[in-house]
Order: sequence, then C-alpha cells, then structure tokens
Amino acid sequence: MPSLPWLRKGEKVKEYANSQIALVIDEYIHKKTHRELLKMRYIDGLTFEELAEKFDLSVRQTKNIVYTNEKVIFSHI
Repeated sequence: MPSLPWLRKGEKVKEYANSQIALVIDEYIHKKTHRELLKMRYIDGLTFEELAEKFDLSVRQTKNIVYTNEKVIFSHI
C-alpha cells in the first residue's frame, strides 16, 4: 500500500475496496491522465518510477500529481 503522509503515527488505516477507490477517483479527479495514474498507483500498486515511465513524466511530476490529488480522494472516502 502506498504511504499516506497525513497519517499520524500509530493511527490505523481503514481498508477500502478497489471499487470504492475507483469510484471516488472517477467522481472527483477531472483530468483523465490523473485518473489513470491514480488508479494505477492506488489500485494496481505501481511505483512512482513505473508510473513516470508509463506516462512519460518525471518522478517528481508523478509524485506531485499523486500528492496533490490524494487529499481530494481520501477526503471523500
């Protein structure tokens, strides 16, 4: 599971079905490439390096997309 930077030490992580995560991504993330990238990160478990290569982005750009959008995603789950 990818790291969740806002998670406090010792706080438990809720388990969500992939379908729940995909539904929230589809509903609240408006750019198609961002939706695809986020699904591959959170559902398929691809690394930042793998995503960067697949989407022809730098690792830094990939992380920025994920970190910018993860607050939106997890605030709606």
